[in-house]
Amino acid sequence: MLNFVAQMQTQIIIFISGAGSNAREIIRYFNENEAINVCGVVSSKENETMASFCEERQVPFANLEGQDFSAYLKFCLEQNAQWVILAGFLKKIPSELLEAFPNRIINIHPALLPNYGGAGMYGKKVHAAVAEAQENFSGITIHLVNEEFDKGKMLFQHAVRLPEKASPEQIENAVRALELAHFAPDLETYLSSN
Repeated sequence: MLNFVAQMQTQIIIFISGAGSNAREIIRYFNENEAINVCGVVSSKENETMASFCEERQVPFANLEGQDFSAYLKFCLEQNAQWVILAGFLKKIPSELLEAFPNRIINIHPALLPNYGGAGMYGKKVHAAVAEAQENFSGITIHLVNEEFDKGKMLFQHAVRLPEKASPEQIENAVRALELAHFAPDLETYLSSN
């Protein structure tokens, strides 16, 4: 019965480079979900906390620090992944992975694209740029991945009003709250219709 259920579920694998807060929330959200299953987590850096979390949840985990993308693809195929979810993953996705998962790689960006995207715009750098521009709003953009940084088709956006002269830390906290609230439900909405 379990194998039949697994075959019926959409299998997603999560790529991370940081602490993995979004990945943990996605795993919690899809725990015992009948339609979508997290079949693995790949980290581009050593992450003992995430490794332990995955072990507790019986989710395969791979630390691929220093490995090239053939190792990422091999792990994805071993786990029978159908979709790749980038949750704070900082490496540029190469053509071999884009070809293996055409229109099936989804990223979350910590700003309202098309603003504050592109090469080198990630994490705290994005929030610092938003703060410097004294924007009234920031937010998250969930989008498909293509050959260019942050240029894939936009799927969802969520915005938050910022306090006047918000610091990068205030912006980061506001955006993180949006990520944790919306990323997993938006994935469910999109994957359920594709």
